[in-house]
Amino acid sequence: MASQEVAAAKVASIFIYPIKSCRGISVSEAPLASTGFRWDRLWMVVNSKGRAYSQRVEPKLALVEVEMPIEAFSDVWEPNNNSILVVRATGMDLLKIPLAEPSTIADGVSIWEWAGGALDEGNEASEWFSRFLGKPSRLVRFNEASETRPVYSDPVRSYKIKFNDMYPFLLASQGSLDALNDRLEEPIPMNRFRPNILVEGCEPFSEDLWKEISINRLTFYAGELCYRCKIPSINQETAEAGSEPTETLRKFRSDKVLCPDKKPQGRVYFGKMLVCKDSLTQWKSKKIQVGDPVYIRELLPSYNDAAA
Repeated sequence: MASQEVAAAKVASIFIYPIKSCRGISVSEAPLASTGFRWDRLWMVVNSKGRAYSQRVEPKLALVEVEMPIEAFSDVWEPNNNSILVVRATGMDLLKIPLAEPSTIADGVSIWEWAGGALDEGNEASEWFSRFLGKPSRLVRFNEASETRPVYSDPVRSYKIKFNDMYPFLLASQGSLDALNDRLEEPIPMNRFRPNILVEGCEPFSEDLWKEISINRLTFYAGELCYRCKIPSINQETAEAGSEPTETLRKFRSDKVLCPDKKPQGRVYFGKMLVCKDSLTQWKSKKIQVGDPVYIRELLPSYNDAAA
């Protein structure tokens, strides 16, 4: 009898962040599109010049809750005229955004190196976010019909993203968070790191050296380790910033520590950025579910190969 393949970990949680830098939604399954999970970072708040807002400059976005129909995360569902995205925050009226695409185009929208047109969600959404942030703002949706945005890393430039920072997927492990929390005076939750895929059952930071993994027969290739900005230092319940966990990560998760042979750039790492090979194919059904086993297909030889 052939021996059964042993999983390295399993999917513990899946998170979708429909509006960039706003709160995520925990789901039991998530369908994959060509640009990552469907609905993930499909919307973004921009300033009067069309430039992206994020928690790096507007930490209050951490207080914005988002709700979608649960059936939106099944792999065959399509919105109808009554399907809505609900946006709420303390002291604000409910904002309801139709999931059916708007027709108005907002030109000159930009995020990092990318600039292009996006779909404008209208004046009601603009007034809501302008009032909430205290400055002129608009809510825009990535125009998947006419725009493309490549991953900005040469080995995987054929993969596309929406309003994500760099890659379609971010994976982190519970073991790594537990190891970090063992070093912190006050433990922090995983929402500080905003992963899409949370796995459990593996050794702390073992995911760093995963080069190729398989989840539900889908192949994921590793990008770089995720080097962290200031967002993990922002309390996602209060929008207040502190010095942790960045100070502690710097002691054992910096490029200087992990890659001593490379010139340090002052980066600290937590999590693994991924692309999905099968997102480029035309399979009818592509999804992952909580509880799916994670199988390692190939490992990286060293941290010099894992870090950017």
